[in-house]
Amino acid sequence: MKLKTPHINRRSVLLGASALPLSAALASPALAAADMMGVGSTRFNRMKLGNFEVTTLLVGTRTVEGPHNIFGLNASDEDFASASAQANIPTDKAQFFFTPTVVNTGSELVLFDTGLNPDSITGALKAAGYSPDQIDTVVITHMHGDHIGGVAGENGVTFPNARHVTGAVEFDAWSKTDGNKAFEAKLRPNAERFDMIDDGASVASGITAVAAFGHTPGHMTYRLESEGKQLHLAADFANHYVWSLARPDWEVKFDMDKSAAAQTRRKMLDMMAADKIPFVGYHMPWPAVGYVETKDDAFQYVPASYQLMM
Repeated sequence: MKLKTPHINRRSVLLGASALPLSAALASPALAAADMMGVGSTRFNRMKLGNFEVTTLLVGTRTVEGPHNIFGLNASDEDFASASAQANIPTDKAQFFFTPTVVNTGSELVLFDTGLNPDSITGALKAAGYSPDQIDTVVITHMHGDHIGGVAGENGVTFPNARHVTGAVEFDAWSKTDGNKAFEAKLRPNAERFDMIDDGASVASGITAVAAFGHTPGHMTYRLESEGKQLHLAADFANHYVWSLARPDWEVKFDMDKSAAAQTRRKMLDMMAADKIPFVGYHMPWPAVGYVETKDDAFQYVPASYQLMM
């Protein structure tokens, strides 16, 4: 016997659904709530500069309370609050970022600064596709602990195949003191591994040292040039994009010579704004790459978008 296929149309489906009791309609299991994952970010950001590849590495980030105790020491509470409100950031806390940079010139792999400790820098390098033994040159911009912490650890130097480079003025200044625990633990025991350089020295083809004293006695920045394009590895010339870069005369707790640091900031900001040169700032908001524009009698930070992807 041939069975007759029932005719199903939209009206019959709707009528059937409406005929179900409410309890049956609600009987399907509820979707489970998704777990809170916490704030997250990438570990690396890779860019193109001529024939170079430039990779910023996020080795750490943390929230710091009471930023007016660090930035704008010579600014009133009212001015600090006004600057913060204009930038839509709170006055009671700030987010700190720690960002070493890897430059692949095509023939050399150069690491600028080593972060907080060996684990953080090697972890970020691994995420970016590199291993410590691939690093040809380690360049230290200055000798605060958050820049030299990854130079060495319990197992010795972190980058065993690398030539190590730093500014002569910076090394000499710290070698005459005993107040820098990170220097004593990481740098002094490995001093023989370091080549000492001065302003204008070439670290590798297309990479030139630029003195930027003030934050520390021999603080160095580095100019990258490839195929007519430039980028400045600016290290700690400015420690915050609003409370330091945008207001270069505001004093910063971490600047050892506050007057010289302010002069350095203005000089570098004038240069980068006039020439429209992008820069990597070690403590700028991740991924730590941006431009400088003039604003009234001061400056403002403009995060990079896709300019360095092409």
